[in-house]
Parts: sequence; structure tokens; C-alpha cells
Amino acid sequence: MQLHFSPSMRSITISSSNGFIDLMKIKVAARHISYRTLFHTILILAFLLPFVFILTAVVTLEGVNKCSSLDCLGRRLGPRLLGRADDSGQRLVKDFYKILNQVNTEELPDGLKLPDTFSQLVSEMKNKQYDAKTFALMLRAMMEKLERDIRESKFAELMNKHFAASAIPKGIHCLSLRLTDEYSSNAHARKQLPSPELLPLLSDNSYHHMIVSTDNILAASVVVNSAVQSSLQPEKIVFHVITDKKTYAGMHSWFALNPISPAIVEVKGVHQFDWLTRENVPVLEAVESHNGIRSYYHGNHVAGANLSETTPRRFASKLQARSPKYISLLNHLRIYIPELFPNLNKVVFLDDDVVVQRDLSPLWEIDLEGKVNGAVETCRGEDEWVMSKRFRNYFNFSHPLIAKNLNPDECAWAYGMNIFDLSAWRKTNIRETYHSWLKENLKSNLTMWKLGTLPPALIAFKGHVHPIEPSWHMLGLGYQNKTNIDSVKKAAVIHYNGQSKPWLQIGFEHLRPFWTKYVNYSNDFVRNCHIMES
Repeated sequence: MQLHFSPSMRSITISSSNGFIDLMKIKVAARHISYRTLFHTILILAFLLPFVFILTAVVTLEGVNKCSSLDCLGRRLGPRLLGRADDSGQRLVKDFYKILNQVNTEELPDGLKLPDTFSQLVSEMKNKQYDAKTFALMLRAMMEKLERDIRESKFAELMNKHFAASAIPKGIHCLSLRLTDEYSSNAHARKQLPSPELLPLLSDNSYHHMIVSTDNILAASVVVNSAVQSSLQPEKIVFHVITDKKTYAGMHSWFALNPISPAIVEVKGVHQFDWLTRENVPVLEAVESHNGIRSYYHGNHVAGANLSETTPRRFASKLQARSPKYISLLNHLRIYIPELFPNLNKVVFLDDDVVVQRDLSPLWEIDLEGKVNGAVETCRGEDEWVMSKRFRNYFNFSHPLIAKNLNPDECAWAYGMNIFDLSAWRKTNIRETYHSWLKENLKSNLTMWKLGTLPPALIAFKGHVHPIEPSWHMLGLGYQNKTNIDSVKKAAVIHYNGQSKPWLQIGFEHLRPFWTKYVNYSNDFVRNCHIMES
């Protein structure tokens, strides 16, 4: 804003700073002007000029600085000075909404060439002088393409994660091979577990017997280490580690060379149980050899799947249900515990992806009230994603047999940390019921349920489950990234159920330390296989 006085003091001109707009010009009579009049005029102008400056600045910032005359500026400033708002902006927005609604209902033209970035779109707008409708059409097409790309990327990510979860990490495979080689060349690796004088304790019910069934040596070591280190009476713990034939030598070597004193550890292969014959487990042999089932668990997981009609979360659940571990005998082995350990009365069964953080001895004092299975229910809890599982989440209730025999709202429970009363179990027909429903599902071509060993167990143990305090067993650390850390620290047993196992690269970084703290990274075998804390 500039104020100009003519040399003769006959005129005063007020103009904008760039000189293009004359805001006000005052001509003074040539013959005479009093200094009092001039003083009052300047005083009035000094009072008005700040307001004129502010309004002009506002108009300029709103994009009307192209006004080239007082008439234009007056049209812009007039409504403001009179207290009336300019509704041209609102009309523009309404017109744009109208165009968007119109474009949303129209079909996109075929062969529409889309810019790769928003900057390119803006550049094309300027160069080709797009109208508002063309711009909206291009924007819609770009957003729909982006949504498709994101969706495809998400499904690809889920597939890659599934393959990573199903694969054996190089370091763990190396560990098994090296320990197996050690078994054949080192007498210490082949020594009897436990030593002969401790054998009677394997069936002594005054001890706390824990069972883990796995072919993962590193995972088994963490389960045993964490349970012993967290126990107030480690000398009362007897661990029964069950593995398959190919892993037996390596598993035996590990615990022979790395004793967990004062606890007792027994390592046994499935081939060493006389009871596990084809006559006693015919259904499981059928499960492993059935071509349709092998194709379902090992085949192309995308073929036949209509990805356009499913959500990434639902697709992830289906992938998890197709993990090859679900047709492994080791995974089904828990249903035969009463027969495999005929002299034991009460045991705690642990999955290989758990960490024990608290003394478990109070579990043996829980009164199961005649029930067989002490388990944490999974239909209620603070984490609605993890603790919201009912029968409807596991079974296909459109199947007539399922609809007739089960209640979709019945609360589910968790495998992974269970206290089993084997004396009560032996008085039931749980195993027969389990086999019967497995056969029915095989006949129906897996249309009754898809997910592993828990669904048939939910049916077989129906009426035989005693709920225990949820803090005994916290689930979801293998698929719930937002797991509450304070709750993790308080839980007796934390369970990395899901694909993101802590020994995999896809494990959650902030949850992995709860597992890695029980890995002996200074062990020569671990170090030579380049298994490093990360």
C-alpha cells in the first residue's frame, strides 16, 4: 500500500504495492486548502487504510488477485464490508459433488489411458484443458486401479507369508542335520535319557509331567528351558518330548548334550511307541495318504479361489487352515495321550510354540470337577480378535450333520496349554468320537470343517472341558500384532499360535524377545548354524 502526494500538493493517490491498482485518489482544489482540512483528511485515511489493506490481503490470498480495477475489487470486497458471504465457493462445491455422483454411476470407457501419478494427472489437466467431468472420470479410474493393485499386493503378501510359515528355516534345518550327525559319531549324544536310575520317575505321579510333541529342536528347547526356569520346583518336573523318526536322533542329541538339570527329560520317537500301530490309528493314516487331502494342504492354494469375492482377512484364515502341519501325526498325537502314557494320571500338554513364564505346578491342584480337559475358553476376553471364537468360527453349519449336532454359539477353547486328567479320560469315548468325526469329514471331502485338529477335538471333548483362568494361557502372539505387552508379561504361558512364529523372519519383532531369551545362542551347534538373535 502506497500513499503519493503530488509535488504541488494538489492531489493525493493511494495505490497497491505493485502499482497496478489505484485504490483512491483525492484531488485538492487548486486555489486554496487549509492545513486543518489536510490534517483531518490524513487522519481519516490513516484510520481506514489498515482495514483496506487487510481486506485486500484476504481477497488476494483467496485467489482474486487478478482483479485489475476498483470495480472488480469492490465486487469482491463489497459483500464482506456489508457482512454478506460470497456463496460462489459453495456453488462450486455443489456442482463438483453433482459431477462426482454422475461419474460414479457411469461405466468407465474401455482403453482409458491413465497417468501413473497425481502429478502427471495435474500436468495433463493443464495441457489438455480437461473439464471437471473428465478430471473426475480420470480420478475415479486411477483410484479403482490403485485399489486393485493394493488388493493384489495384499493377497501376494499373504501367500508369501504362508510359504514362509510352512518352510523350515535354514538354521533350524542345519541344527537338526548337525545334531543327527553328532548322534552317530558321539557316544555322549547317544547316552540314555534319562539315566537308568531315573527311569522309575517317568511314571511317578508325585512328579509334574509335561508333554510336548514336535519335530522342531530349537522350539522344544525353548519350551523345556522356559518351563524349568520359571518353576519354583524344577526338580519335580518330568518332560516327555515326542518327535518323529527323522528328527529323533537330533532331538536326543540336543537334550543329551544340553541337560536341563534338575528336571528330567525323556525323548521318544513315535516309532518307539508300541501302541501306535496302523490298527489303532487307521484314520490318521488315511488322513496322511488321502490324495485329496494332500492336494488340499500341499497344492496350489490360489487355484479355484475367487479372490474378488473374499477379503484378505478371510483368505489369510483359509491359508492358515491349510498348513501342512495339520495332517501330521505329531499334531494329532495329543488325542492318544492316555494310551501312550498308561501309568500317568495327570499331565500338562504344551504346544511347541509356547513360552512358559510362570510356575505351572498350581495346575495340578486345580479341581477339574470330574472333567477331562482343563482349558482356557476363547469366546470372551479383552482382545476381541483373538478371544471371540465360537463353534461357528470352526464349523460349516450349512452341513446337515454339523447343524444337527452342534450349537454355533457354543464357546470354543484353546489347545496349546491343557491340563488333562488321564484317569477321567480313560473312562470316556473321546478317542472314538474323534475318529468317528474325522471319518465323516473325510467322506464329506472336508466340507464339515477345514482347520486342523481343533474342530474334531471340540466335538470329542464336548461336555468334558473345565474352563480355567485365562491368565494361564494367552493366545494370538503369532497373528495379533497389537498384542498388549503388559498382558503378555502377566500371562503364565504365552502362545505364538498363527503364522508369525518367533523363530521365523516374519515373527513380530516386539514379541520375539519373550521367546529368544530362552535360546542359548552361545551353544556351538546354534552358533555354527548361524542362528542369531535378531
